[in-house]
Amino acid sequence: MAVNIPGMIVMVFFYLLVLATGMWAFFKSRRKQKKSAATGMEMALLGNRSLNWVVGIFTMTATWVGGAFIVGIVEMVYTPSMGLTRTLILLAGYSSSFIIGGFLFVAPMRERRCMTVLDPFQQKYGRALTAAMSLVSLCLDMFWVPATLTGLGLFFSQKLLKTD
Repeated sequence: MAVNIPGMIVMVFFYLLVLATGMWAFFKSRRKQKKSAATGMEMALLGNRSLNWVVGIFTMTATWVGGAFIVGIVEMVYTPSMGLTRTLILLAGYSSSFIIGGFLFVAPMRERRCMTVLDPFQQKYGRALTAAMSLVSLCLDMFWVPATLTGLGLFFSQKLLKTD
């Protein structure tokens, strides 16, 4: 098992860059919170409701694209029965759902000062249904995180450690 030194250096640099960006954002939001009337939760989750569209697009993309997504897309393109056409249709479907959802739901949710997607359901249907929906979301996250970490591990084992 050989270690790909340039690849390891780039990965360490990338993760240090992500850490530095997170620390910079933390201190910047702390300063902004002291100047505004926003609560800590509103500042942490919503950026004081003042994210510009570029940051919003990058945040949505970072939420959407993980290790499992990248590995899955590569597998879809490589599989002859699926190919590039199905992959592009899938990407167009995901993208259009985000765009349509943004146009339909952002304004009403901002007017109601919602912090999560489940807040309107809690206001209309009560806590019981919202709790059930939260459990479904929690279960999905419990499957999503291992899939993302599997994609990251696959990358490390194939590209950085050069296993045979």
